[in-house]
Amino acid sequence: MGTTAPFAPVTEGIARELSAICGEEGVLWGVNLARYSHDQVPETRHHRMPEIVVKPRSAAEVQAIVRLANRERIPLTPRGAGSGLSGGAIPAHGGILLSVERMNRILEIDRASLVAVVEPGVVTNALDEALKPVGLFFAGYPISEEICFIGGNVAHNAGGGRAVKYGVTRRYVTGLEVVTPTGEILNLGGKRLKDATGYDLIDLMVGSEGTLGIFTRITIRLLPRPLIRRSLIALFGESQAEDRVDSALEVAPDLMVRGGIIPSAIEYMDRLSFQEACRALKESLPWQSAGAALLLESDGRDEGQIRSELGQMERICRDRGATGIFAAEGEEDWKRHWKIRKQVPWVLRNLSTHTSIEDLAVPIGEVRSLVRRIRELEREYALRIPTFGHLGDGNLHAHPLKEASSSEAEWLEKLPRLLTELYRSTAALGGTISGEHGIGNKRRGYLSLVMGSGQIELMARIKNALDPNGILNPGKIFPSD
Repeated sequence: MGTTAPFAPVTEGIARELSAICGEEGVLWGVNLARYSHDQVPETRHHRMPEIVVKPRSAAEVQAIVRLANRERIPLTPRGAGSGLSGGAIPAHGGILLSVERMNRILEIDRASLVAVVEPGVVTNALDEALKPVGLFFAGYPISEEICFIGGNVAHNAGGGRAVKYGVTRRYVTGLEVVTPTGEILNLGGKRLKDATGYDLIDLMVGSEGTLGIFTRITIRLLPRPLIRRSLIALFGESQAEDRVDSALEVAPDLMVRGGIIPSAIEYMDRLSFQEACRALKESLPWQSAGAALLLESDGRDEGQIRSELGQMERICRDRGATGIFAAEGEEDWKRHWKIRKQVPWVLRNLSTHTSIEDLAVPIGEVRSLVRRIRELEREYALRIPTFGHLGDGNLHAHPLKEASSSEAEWLEKLPRLLTELYRSTAALGGTISGEHGIGNKRRGYLSLVMGSGQIELMARIKNALDPNGILNPGKIFPSD
C-alpha cells in the first residue's frame, strides 16, 4: 500500500515551510496537540500524537502541503471534526495532521439546481440551518450532525437514522474538488445529477477515508424540506418471552412489505441502551419495564399522510407485541424522542472503563439472527454487549463492555477473540464489519474476515497508483499498512 516506512520526521525547516504556506496562525508546532491525537474511538491504544498540525484555508494551500509531504515522504493525515468512530483521523504514523477546520464556508446554495457547494469544514447542522429558510435540506446527514463536518461525512460515506428512507451520503455527492496524494487538483462532477462519462471517480473517492485524496470543495444534492416530522416510541415488554421482545426486530420488514410504507427512521434500542438513556435524561416514559424500544418517524408535507403512516406503524408494532405506544403530539415530543436515541452512545460509555464501539451491517431480514448471536456471545464471554442502531437498514451498533470484575489485561486478551467471532458471525449472515463508521485503524486487522484477498489486493493497487509514496493517511484500512 505504498511505501510507508521509513517516513521522514517533521524538522524545524519543514515547520518553517508549512508556516510560509498557511501563515503562523495556521500551524501548531511545539505546543500541546493532544486534541488532535484521537477521535471518538474510546480505546486509548488507538491514539497517536501528530508532530505538527496545519490548518489551511484554501485548495492551493492544501496542494502545497501535500506536495511538501510527498516530496519529503512525511505522513499526512487529513482531519475533519474528529467525531469519527474508526480512528480514521488519527495520525497513526505521526507526521503532519491537516485539519480542515478553517475551510468552513458555505460557498453557494443554488436553489434552481437544488445543490449546495461547501468547503469540507462546514458543520453538517450549520448547512441544515442555512437551508431552512429556502425550504431545502441535505438528506444524507448522520445522527452526529451537530458536531461532524461535511468533509468527514463524505470521507466515510456516513449514514444515520434516516438512511432507511433517504440513503447515505454517497447518494448526495454530485461534485468534488480533490487534492490527490501527489498534489494534483482534480475537479470531479459538478452540479449535474447525471453523468455517464468515463469511470465514476466520485464514487471511488466517497468513503475512501482520506487515503486517496483530500476534499477541498464538495457539491451536495438537496431535496425539498419536509414540512412535518412526527414520531412514536414503541416499547416491548421485558416480562415477555425473549421471542416476543425480539419481535420488535421484525417491525422493519413488516412496515415496508405488509404496510407498504418507508418510514423516515426505524431506530432500535435494546433494554440496557434504552433504560440507561432514559435514566440519564430522567425520562417519564415507563422505561423501567421495557425490554426493547423502537423509535419510528414519518416525515413529509401532508399531515393526513403522516397521520395515516403513524397509525400503520402503531398497528404493526402492536401486532408484534408492543406493550406501549407513545406518539409525539408535536415538535417538542419529537425532539424528546430523538434526544433519548442520541443519548444512547454517550451513556453506554459511562457504564465501563473500556468499551468497543462496533458498526455491523447485515441484510434487514437477518437482524434478528445477528441480535441472537450477540446475546450468545454475551453469555460465552461473560460480559454485556448493549446493542442499538438503525433497524430500518440493518445497521446495528454493538458495544462490548469490560466488566468491573475483569482486569484490563483480561479485556485486551478477550476483546480480539470476541470481535473475530462477532465479525465472522456477521459475515456469515451476509453482513460486513462497517456500515457507516469506516475501517480506519480500528478495524483494519479484521478486513480479511469480510473481504477476499483479491479484493483487498485490487484496492491496494488503486492506493499505490494514486499514492506511490504511501504518505496520505497511512495505517488505515489495509491490514499490512
